[in-house]
Amino acid sequence: MGNFLKQFKLFGSVLGVISLIIIYFIYDALKIEKRLPIYTPNMVNTELIDSSLHYQKQKAQIADFKLINQNGDTITQQEYKNKIYVADFFFTTCPSICPIMTKNMAVVQEAILADDDIMLLSHSVTPEIDSVAQLKKYALEKGVIDHKWNLVTGDKKQIYELARKSYLAAKSDGDGGPYDMIHTENFVLVDKERRIRGFYDGTKTEEIEKLLGDIQILKASYQ
Repeated sequence: MGNFLKQFKLFGSVLGVISLIIIYFIYDALKIEKRLPIYTPNMVNTELIDSSLHYQKQKAQIADFKLINQNGDTITQQEYKNKIYVADFFFTTCPSICPIMTKNMAVVQEAILADDDIMLLSHSVTPEIDSVAQLKKYALEKGVIDHKWNLVTGDKKQIYELARKSYLAAKSDGDGGPYDMIHTENFVLVDKERRIRGFYDGTKTEEIEKLLGDIQILKASYQ
């Protein structure tokens, strides 16, 4: 009887180990890797999109651009080639959400400082006010690190079209001319293929934490 019980216990132990191995492989097979969506215009509030793109389902890329940064350097899409980056729209004299957004973008800058794959890009929506000198002054005040974060100014029509047709992140003003806009609090996560992978409220700490987590998810997808 004692022998039988020993054999039964041994059989039970072996069966238990086999069961654990089977459960592990089933879990591993069913495990779903988290992936970020690829945004298309039809996934975004129509207020933030040029009317020509309303309900468009085609995956869009950020358009080519040519703007000037806080150091007077010409910045194009080439500076962001094969980079993950976070973009937003602001202006240096904004008294409301911009200071909070800039402070939070500086938090992102600190988190990505040692990562050469990730950059930041902030577009002025009042380029007639935000000269190179004004951007430089603002950059120095806010702790902008030049090789990580470009503050750009330039042709207002181009900036407006980038906001409305590429980044899907600005509302039309409607009373100051065809290229006036109301920028939003959105931070936009862009992948190496120049596609939008996420929108985040740049005024909220929890959204910044989510953005930093999503940056790591996106980066891992290239490994």
